[in-house]
Amino acid sequence: MSIISPAFRGFIKLRQSAIDNFMHNPIDTQQQVFNNLVGSAQFTEYGKAHKFETINSIAEFKKLVPVNDYDTLKPYIERVLEGKPNVLWPSPITWFAKSSGTTSDKSKFIPVSKESMDETHYRAGRDVLALYMRQFPQTNITSGKCLVLGGSHQVNQLNTESFFGDLSAVMLQNMPLAGQLFRTPELSIALMNEWEEKIEMIAQSTILENVTYIAGVPTWTIVLIKRIFEITGTNNLLDIWPDLELYIHGGVSFKPYRRQFQQYIPSAQMNYLETYNASEGFFAAQDRVGIDGMLLFLNHGIFYEFMPMDEYGKENPRTLTLKEVELHKKYALLISTNAGLWRYMVGDTIEFTSLDPFRIKVTGRLKHFINAFGEEVIVDNTDQAITKACAETGAIVNDYSAAPVYMTGKDNGAHEWIIEFEHLPCPLEDFVVKLDKALQTVNSDYEAKRYKDIALRMPIVHVMPVDGFKHWLKDKGKLGGQHKVPRLSNERNYLEEMLAYCKEQKTGNAEQRVAKTVL
Repeated sequence: MSIISPAFRGFIKLRQSAIDNFMHNPIDTQQQVFNNLVGSAQFTEYGKAHKFETINSIAEFKKLVPVNDYDTLKPYIERVLEGKPNVLWPSPITWFAKSSGTTSDKSKFIPVSKESMDETHYRAGRDVLALYMRQFPQTNITSGKCLVLGGSHQVNQLNTESFFGDLSAVMLQNMPLAGQLFRTPELSIALMNEWEEKIEMIAQSTILENVTYIAGVPTWTIVLIKRIFEITGTNNLLDIWPDLELYIHGGVSFKPYRRQFQQYIPSAQMNYLETYNASEGFFAAQDRVGIDGMLLFLNHGIFYEFMPMDEYGKENPRTLTLKEVELHKKYALLISTNAGLWRYMVGDTIEFTSLDPFRIKVTGRLKHFINAFGEEVIVDNTDQAITKACAETGAIVNDYSAAPVYMTGKDNGAHEWIIEFEHLPCPLEDFVVKLDKALQTVNSDYEAKRYKDIALRMPIVHVMPVDGFKHWLKDKGKLGGQHKVPRLSNERNYLEEMLAYCKEQKTGNAEQRVAKTVL
């Protein structure tokens, strides 16, 4: 065990007490966060424009401040990028998280204040460990290092004093020395821009470290693990890191990847912990391994609102606070933060799995869905269907994307999928049947449209060669870090691009050959 572990454990106990406080006093905690945010920003440009000094309640705040997205806040953010002070938040802002939540060519630069680093991101990171150590008090996680698979950074050329990068890179660059001691690889490697060279350097430099836990997006963590296996000649990660006990994941649903990780790390003692961390803030993490839902972080510089889905798109949508939400209803997440994002729509949809304490799960994206025929399929549905189909067939899926095929004069509509398999032990047709049936069980609207092929016929499925999605991302300049394949789209733009990567490859492996199957 590390010499400083006892001191660290003492600090963790303090964080556990702080967590207990907001869990037991959620409404009062959020009211205090709200008061602090509005009071701090009342003399900013945005605060003056929206009369923050007159606001005495959440209801008044909702009347005076509109619901925002990036486009509506962009004129203010551009002034912050130019170095103008006191625009959205009173303290100086010299760091920006370049949003990479989609593969759109449009970049978003999210302000990251000193307060949001310390009170939101770093505090939440410590609380993730506090939550884990409460569940597993005998853990030796602090005896080794955390392998962090983050993004890259570069200087923001709009202002010589400002910098931007993936959120993970921003956090690594500004992390206190004490935190740097507990992580690997070294900073110069962690912040490399060229992703393939970076994977190689991380693999080579970490195999001799004592890694006790890993943090990263599943897709790119798998790429790293495969390279480590190639270097070491093993197919068991515990041969390299025998003390490995935790994988902290987020960014995409872990359901399609769980079986793969269990093969790579064949141990019943290995734990998996989900987090909800975005460029705009660190919102939640599992407080109990194995349960469905993440504890909402309520005292981390963020005030939350929740928009019922039938309000989305309205000019003045109704939003709810914590005391008004209900279980298992989908809401669009809105935040006001200590970096000056006011009533900002993150773009995610969530639902509450518990109201005491408040736990949430991410169900999808506001713009990542398929609803061409009234089927209202969201990412949570397709993740569940993929997981069920894999369990029934023994298949392992690396990634997937889907979009609608619209009705023609003679054919009904369909969903067209591109799936990259790590392993496909059955005929593709069998997998597609299982996938279709599984999707019908989790989405009654899809089931109704599939009934006797009334509106939707069987899915059209293409097999993407292994690493095909990786090549697509690379060609778009979106390889690595927090970049992800868009799982669902109601338009065909992404899918049409991806189809070009589904080419016949004479590898001698039938599992990797392209199949364009209409069933």
